[in-house]
Amino acid sequence: MQPPIFNRVNKPPADYLLLAKLGYGADEWSLARMKELGIDAYVEEQLKPDDSKDDLLNQKLSQLSYRIDYDYIDISGNKKVVKENRPYRLIHQSIGELWPLYNDSVPYPEKIYVAKQVFGATILRGVYSKWQLRELLADFWHNHFNVSINSDDRVAIAFPVYDREVIRKNCLGNFRLMLEDVAKSVCMQFYLDNASSKASPANENYARELFELHTMGAGSYLNHLYNKWREVPGALEGKPEGYIDEDVYEAARAFTGWTIADGSADWKGGHFPNTGAFHYFEQWHDNYQKRVLGVEFSPNQAPMADGKKVLDILSRHPATARFIAQKLCIRLVADQPDEALVAKAAKEFLESTDQPDQIARVVRVIALSEECRNTWGNKMKRPLELMISTFRAVKAEVVPNDNLLWTLLQMGQQPFAWPTPDGYPDYSAHWINAEMLLRRWNFPLNVLNYDWHKYATTDLSGLTPEQLRTNRDVTQYWLKRILGYLPSAETVKELSVYLADGGRPDGDFKWKGTYRNEKISWLVSAILLLPDFQVR
Repeated sequence: MQPPIFNRVNKPPADYLLLAKLGYGADEWSLARMKELGIDAYVEEQLKPDDSKDDLLNQKLSQLSYRIDYDYIDISGNKKVVKENRPYRLIHQSIGELWPLYNDSVPYPEKIYVAKQVFGATILRGVYSKWQLRELLADFWHNHFNVSINSDDRVAIAFPVYDREVIRKNCLGNFRLMLEDVAKSVCMQFYLDNASSKASPANENYARELFELHTMGAGSYLNHLYNKWREVPGALEGKPEGYIDEDVYEAARAFTGWTIADGSADWKGGHFPNTGAFHYFEQWHDNYQKRVLGVEFSPNQAPMADGKKVLDILSRHPATARFIAQKLCIRLVADQPDEALVAKAAKEFLESTDQPDQIARVVRVIALSEECRNTWGNKMKRPLELMISTFRAVKAEVVPNDNLLWTLLQMGQQPFAWPTPDGYPDYSAHWINAEMLLRRWNFPLNVLNYDWHKYATTDLSGLTPEQLRTNRDVTQYWLKRILGYLPSAETVKELSVYLADGGRPDGDFKWKGTYRNEKISWLVSAILLLPDFQVR
């Protein structure tokens, strides 16, 4: 196991530590629930989320709205101004309801606004949902199967469906089923160009990322060692250790004809329907024989059979099991997870290949491991994680808006907009540099001490018990509330002096009204800037 990037003699208690790894940090409900159930039962409940019991989140999603604000020139040359607060309805709409936005007459702000509602709902879910593990895994799978909402209007328009019916539906389910839902989605079809792939020659963009990023991983690419499929160890038995370019080319042929009904010309004298639904077009499919990972494909198979067979092979390959297990261990445990834990999770992945809750079973192995329970300080929170955990720590009332989106962009992580297919980096070194640290430090200062942003409010004074008498009492209360422990006597003393404006740490804390809230706000800001809160 790697040494921690940040270390303390003291560290969080078990409940705080696990809530920071299996979700977006502790809040009053999750702490109470873990205490009531115990760690193992809490994890089990998290693996079976029930939306009907998420009362607070459901209330927030039904009552809050997301602002849209832009002007444009209509087709008659008249200037139009749009300034509205719109309910979170787009996140529930089907592709048929969203697809009419794919029209040249619809202004771009309306198209990207669809994805903005998903962003707002993601923030609300992260802050208020009881099912924290699912929220963390939804973020994980969005990065694993990354698409950029800025790459194509159709990706932005269809993004609620991708989030709801591909990522969230499958994030604790079966990996093979998830693979197919991703492959057939509007977002992935257009992001990686398979929607225009047809025989002679097939577009290989999707097929290459399917091998390199979605399943076997770049470490299984062996073309630098072998350039003929027979040479790859195990290939003659249909069990090659890795893949080469030939496998990618053949797989690309298997997915020809998988496209989207977007109204475009079919190059055969007609046009596709214009519904946004997945569409298989036989005339584009390469029906000749194929060979992928040493497995022969007979010619003239049933519609879509070639592509589905590729997904079957890849989802069962040991390299895929290891690659997915390792990435989940990196997300939930450490940048360099213990090899034994990765192997154990990969074993569960393979043994659960046909189970409807395959991913949940793998996550259970990781979440209940000693490595997950005992390691701390081995990962830097990414900006989205830092933002949501901050809101949860101070019991904020959050109203997502464009200022919140801009703040995340300044911190280096604009959700759903990483331009390349590999997704946002999940290693701490990427997020530790002077510019990003400055932006991270500015965030809690702004959210707690200024109101220009209009995206969060909190009553820190009201959350601070009146019976606390000294600067040290107040400081220790907030350290324990946010971190779950006291970092060190020296840190407590320095923060107490800071709260006292340079005075005595054990002097009376006697501020009232507005001044009381202001003093506590700056203290809490300082605690949120501690390395203790920035890592997990």
